[in-house]
Amino acid sequence: MLKILKYSFFDLMRSRWSYVYFSFYLLLSFVLLFLNNDLSKAIITLMNVIIVLVPLIGSIFGIMYYYNSREFTELLLAQPLKRSSIFLGQYLGVALSLSMSLVLGLGIPFGFYGLFKSNIIWDFALLLITGTFLTLIFSALAFSMGLNNENKIKGFGYAILLWLFMAIIYDGVFLMSLIMFEDYPLDKLSLVGIMLNPIDLSRTLILLTLDISALLGYTGAVFKQFFGTNLGLLISFAMLSVWVVVPIWRITYKSKKKDF
Repeated sequence: MLKILKYSFFDLMRSRWSYVYFSFYLLLSFVLLFLNNDLSKAIITLMNVIIVLVPLIGSIFGIMYYYNSREFTELLLAQPLKRSSIFLGQYLGVALSLSMSLVLGLGIPFGFYGLFKSNIIWDFALLLITGTFLTLIFSALAFSMGLNNENKIKGFGYAILLWLFMAIIYDGVFLMSLIMFEDYPLDKLSLVGIMLNPIDLSRTLILLTLDISALLGYTGAVFKQFFGTNLGLLISFAMLSVWVVVPIWRITYKSKKKDF
């Protein structure tokens, strides 16, 4: 698996799209830091971009790499290699290359700006950690979609539809549910609803870490009471880990059962 991971990783690192992805975050960070002296505001702006863009790029790169490397994958399947090792190696190569582009693209400008001597470094570290989690999650979901669909157009469509649901539709449905049942105690339901969506969970963690939960009113106070504690933070990262592990298990299971 390590050899396949290494091949996939360096294959993607030679791709021009990896340089475009890296350059986008590099340029965005430099511009934000040039226009704004407040690091907290720059991190909030980056959060709004990362929360939407990282899952989208992870989904697109994951599903495209799966289908574009199909002939190479069939060649590997003819070798005495475990099926799960082949697909997990390819998935990890995609996820790690995207994660490295994200971390370096954001970390280099902030490093030049002197972030590592600032007290806000932990907030920035949480931004990178949640961005990495989202990359791992949506790349795995994309590979799982590819394994479930032989048709390239259908698999690509499902991957984009899943991102659209998680990033936009879920929030609308969740908000409408809270409004319809506002007469009932919805504290626990709100917490569960947030944790069932990795994008919402990542956004909530960053907002609460930046200590702007007061802008969310009563809901922010409830979230702060749970997510602001060490136990809440631990549970949140545990849920993000579950969101990574379940699609990976699905990739392993489906690759063993699928007839190529």
